[in-house]
Amino acid sequence: MAKNSTYKKKIVFIGTIWPEPKSTAAGIRILQLLDVFLKNNFEITFASFASKSDFSFDLESLDIKTQLIELNNASFDVFIKEENPEIIVFDRFMTEEQLGWRVTEILPNCIKILDTEDLHFLRDARKYAFKKNIPLDKQLLVNEIFKREIAAIYRCDLTLIISKFELDFLIDEFHIPKEIVHYIPMFYKIINEEQLKKYPTFENRNHFISIGNFLHQPNWEAVLLLKASIWSKIKKQLPESELHIYGAYLPEKAKQLNNTKEGFIVKGRAESSQEVFTKARVLLAPLPFGAGIKGKLIESMQYGTPNVTTNIGAEGMQNGLPWNGFIEDDFEDFATKAIQLYRDKSVWEEAQINGITLLNSNFNSNDYETPFITKINDLKQNLALHRNHNFMGQILNHHTLKSTMYMSKWIEEKNSNK
Repeated sequence: MAKNSTYKKKIVFIGTIWPEPKSTAAGIRILQLLDVFLKNNFEITFASFASKSDFSFDLESLDIKTQLIELNNASFDVFIKEENPEIIVFDRFMTEEQLGWRVTEILPNCIKILDTEDLHFLRDARKYAFKKNIPLDKQLLVNEIFKREIAAIYRCDLTLIISKFELDFLIDEFHIPKEIVHYIPMFYKIINEEQLKKYPTFENRNHFISIGNFLHQPNWEAVLLLKASIWSKIKKQLPESELHIYGAYLPEKAKQLNNTKEGFIVKGRAESSQEVFTKARVLLAPLPFGAGIKGKLIESMQYGTPNVTTNIGAEGMQNGLPWNGFIEDDFEDFATKAIQLYRDKSVWEEAQINGITLLNSNFNSNDYETPFITKINDLKQNLALHRNHNFMGQILNHHTLKSTMYMSKWIEEKNSNK
């Protein structure tokens, strides 16, 4: 991550948790945004009401200040007034919901940015449909989380959307004004074929992997699908192969799935995702529901590891380009394609090149960093006009300020009397 010793502008990030880039794709995403601001002369303070873990990234190493804050406590008012940032970034809609009204009240001219990470209401609706084995329809989408998340989008001056599919979905299906949403996916430096040659070749890789933080429900469901419906089909055709399951925050129920005889090996946290990916021949990611961009699939492209995933897994990533492996929703076809990818060197190598092409074409940092900063500078220069056009946001800010403020103050008073 880049450093810059001369700071001119101030920004505050409010995180739901402290970033853990070795545990979650969300942690990588946050660090990427922080790096963009550092490179553009912002002084950053990162605040959160969560406790730090042993895996939290050392933000101070990037000259980023950190601050522990409390919910429903006037100490946040003092903190934000002293910081006096030009911009505040809310990590997910819940933080805006909890603290946005305080920022509006204390710093009315502060630009409020929401980073969705992914659309929570979409993921929740897909989860419900999957669990009930019913089709996803608009009635399921317009759930309680939808109302809260869309309200937060309107209340903010700009909302960052990580998936092109989700950007179009918001605009086309729910008529969110284009001016208040901005597409900025996870992004990376260009990778050339020479870098790819540094990684092990087809012959020097073995076994399958699945990887993903177990606190994220789609990852757990994918492991269950592998265990119940997919792995036995692969193992029958490839008896010497193994499936290694990696993921942070491994629960006891996942440990119980470990079966050496079946070649279903539950490993837990990966100390080095690069090492895990570059040793494996194929990544399996049968995600049955979810939203956003899947970090594991980005990493599989980075490290030249072809994958088999579902349409949900690949959503918002291809932009018309060939996939770096196969996309299959049917379990039989999923297993068949995984076997083909594992056995056939030419298919594997073609998939590997497809991944690099896709990554360089759709997730090149040069395509996103400058337009993002330009958008923010335009907002700063035309904030009043921008807000006047977002009349729904003004209405929601007005009413939310009143209702949430009184609820928060009641909780604050209640806590003070304990």
